[in-house]
Amino acid sequence: MSGPQPRAGVLAIEPYVGGESSVPGRNRVFKLSSNESPLGPSRHALVAYRDAAAELAAYPKGDPAELRAAIGRVHGLEADRIVLGCGSDEILHLIAQAYLGPGEEAISTAYSFILYRIVTHAAGGRNVLAPERDYRTDVDAILSRVTSCTRLVFVANPNNPTGTYISAAELARLHAGLPADVLLIVDAAYAEYVAEKDYANGAELARAHGNVVMTRTFSKAYGLAGLRLGWAYCPPLVHDALERIRGPFNTSVPAQAAGLAAVNDQGHLRLAVAHNARWLPELARGIAAMGIEVVPSFGNFLLLGFGSAARADAADAALRVHGLILRGLKNYGMETMLRLSVGGEEANRLVLETLGQFAKGSR
Repeated sequence: MSGPQPRAGVLAIEPYVGGESSVPGRNRVFKLSSNESPLGPSRHALVAYRDAAAELAAYPKGDPAELRAAIGRVHGLEADRIVLGCGSDEILHLIAQAYLGPGEEAISTAYSFILYRIVTHAAGGRNVLAPERDYRTDVDAILSRVTSCTRLVFVANPNNPTGTYISAAELARLHAGLPADVLLIVDAAYAEYVAEKDYANGAELARAHGNVVMTRTFSKAYGLAGLRLGWAYCPPLVHDALERIRGPFNTSVPAQAAGLAAVNDQGHLRLAVAHNARWLPELARGIAAMGIEVVPSFGNFLLLGFGSAARADAADAALRVHGLILRGLKNYGMETMLRLSVGGEEANRLVLETLGQFAKGSR
């Protein structure tokens, strides 16, 4: 069909495919494919969301200073260095738009969040994949791929879909090895779930250096995935650049209201983290005991290995019979694996029971 054509490369981008949410023939399902919080949002966030309905005729605040201040207060960060976005996804797009041009490169790791590749290609850049070691970010592999064309390095810590993380020392070593004109983006979407003492979310690096950004989200531990709200903590010059190109009303009235209420209800956040701290190791131990590979995870999900693509497909089919929807990872090149989000107690127990029966029957 004739007509306007998009810029070269746009139609070559593989569209992002979200986690499935339905199983044909089943009315009741357990969606364990998108790493959503089984506890849902804070009740205060729900009240704020409902109350925001009275304000839907008005534009949202172009600069929700109260929300930025609350985020800064909770995390010990300067509010004037925080950028809000329609999910952290939008912020990643803004960063690529601001710092990548045709022929320039962004590095991400082999099994990192696939959106990094999308935002890179959308900005006209070239994505360079660094191999991982035992499903972990390999700092040396990243540094060996830095060239004069490198502009961005994306590191998820913990990483999705693997669940692994690198230590504060390794993150600092990665930053120290980068040229000053390369921007390091530390995607800390799952930071709330990490309790390890050697972990770093990137905030201190971003405070001390002009080429580090930390991104965060309300979609996971805060249970607000449906409202699309994320944020970044940036050096002043990066903050200035992103503020100049973001949409003036890029976060909605309900998102701003619910986000503020969620930040101010840290008790609910602690409940979500505690639920995960109970069930993540229980699921990992139980599934590993069945002879299924379980990659050590520090998020709210587990990466499960079945040894072959056929066996992974068979396990997926067996789970779906009971309405259990996991995430297939063929688009990540991980045909032998499934990703399991930590669910509520009923879903978690049903996963253990179903996988136990599958493992016995497939030996």
